[in-house]
Amino acid sequence: VTVSVLYWKRSPPSPPPTITMSMFKPLKIGAIEAPNRFFMAPLTRCRATEDGHVPTDMMVEHYAQRASAGLIIAEATMVQDGHSAFLSEPGVYSPEQVAAWRKVTDAVHAKGGRIFLQIWHGGRACVPINTGIDTTVAPSAIRIELHGVQPEFNKTGEKIDYTTPRALETEEVPQVVAHFVAAAKNAMAAGFDGVEIHGANGYLLDQFWRASSNQRTDRYGGSIENRQRLTLEVVDAVAAAIGADRVGIRLSPLNSYNGMQDPEPEKITELMCAELQKRGIAFVHVMRGDFFKQQQGDVVAAARRGFKGPIVANMFYTPEEAEEQVASGLVDAVAFGTKFLANPDLPERVKAGSPLNEADPKTFYTRGAEGYTDYPAM
Repeated sequence: VTVSVLYWKRSPPSPPPTITMSMFKPLKIGAIEAPNRFFMAPLTRCRATEDGHVPTDMMVEHYAQRASAGLIIAEATMVQDGHSAFLSEPGVYSPEQVAAWRKVTDAVHAKGGRIFLQIWHGGRACVPINTGIDTTVAPSAIRIELHGVQPEFNKTGEKIDYTTPRALETEEVPQVVAHFVAAAKNAMAAGFDGVEIHGANGYLLDQFWRASSNQRTDRYGGSIENRQRLTLEVVDAVAAAIGADRVGIRLSPLNSYNGMQDPEPEKITELMCAELQKRGIAFVHVMRGDFFKQQQGDVVAAARRGFKGPIVANMFYTPEEAEEQVASGLVDAVAFGTKFLANPDLPERVKAGSPLNEADPKTFYTRGAEGYTDYPAM
C-alpha cells in the first residue's frame, strides 16, 4: 500500500546548499567522461516485475529523469536466476531483461546521460521463498542473524528469518565468476556504458571478503589474500570480457548490514585497492560508514592509499562535504542515494542554490510510481 501524501509535501525542504565548483568539473572515469561529480548511487527500489524480474517502463522514466547525474549507477541487478534478496528486483540474465534494460539506457542516453549497471549475487542474503530455489549459497554455512527479512522483501508479508546457506564447493566457484561475466556482457548488449561489480553490503563477494562470514580452509578462505581472491577473479574475468575501463566496483568495509564484520577494515581495504590499482579499472566506489554504526575507520583514506584512479565515496554526504573532499583530492566524485531519489535534478538544484526535496522512506520499496517518478524538479 502506498502513502497518499509524499514526505516532501509534508515537510519543509532542506536549506539550499552552498558549494564552489569542484563538484561541477568533468571527470574522466575509464572509457567515459562524467560531466560532473554528482553520481547517482545504486538504489534497490523494487519496481521490476515480480515474475521474470524484468525492468518496467516506470524504471525507464525514473532513470531518464536523473540523466543529469555525472554517472548513474543503476540498482543491484541479479546475475543468476533465483538468487534474489528482494521482491521485484531486476535481473540481466534473460533476453527479455536485456531488451527492457535497453529502453532504460536509450532513454538516459537520449538525455545526454551516462549509466553503469551494478551486477550482483546475493549469496546467503537471498530469500528462497521468493524464487523457489532449494537453498542459498555462501562461502560458509553461516546464517545472517543481525536482522531478518523485512515484510516488504518476501512473499509472506511478515518478517522472517534468513535461511542457513550451503557452503559453495571449491569447484563451484568458477560458475559464480561465469555468471558475473555473462551479466556484464548482457549489460553491454543492453547499452550500458559499463558495470559496477557489487562487492558490498554483505552480499556474495563481500561474504567471501570479510572474516565474519568466511570460515573456509581452501584457497578462498583464511588469509586476506585468499578471502579477496573471488572478488579479484570476478574483476579480472569481467575486465577481460568488456574492458577494464568499463568496470567499477563497490566496497563497504565497515558496513555491518547482513551480519558483516571484519577486524581489520582499513587493512583489507588498502590491500584490495592496491590489487585493483594493478588492474586499471574505471573506479572504486567506497561506502565510508556502517548502517548500524557498529564499526568505524577511515576506509576512504585507506582506499586512496591503495588506488590512484577515480575513487567514488558514498554514505551520508552533504553537497558541501562532497565539495570539500573532491576539492582536497581525497575523492574524485560522490555518489548520492536518497538525495538523488528525491531530487531528480540534483546537480541543477545544487548549482542554483535551490532547496532540496526530502525523501519519503514509506515509498522506498512500494511498487508504484508514487515516491518513484513523481518527485518534482525545479
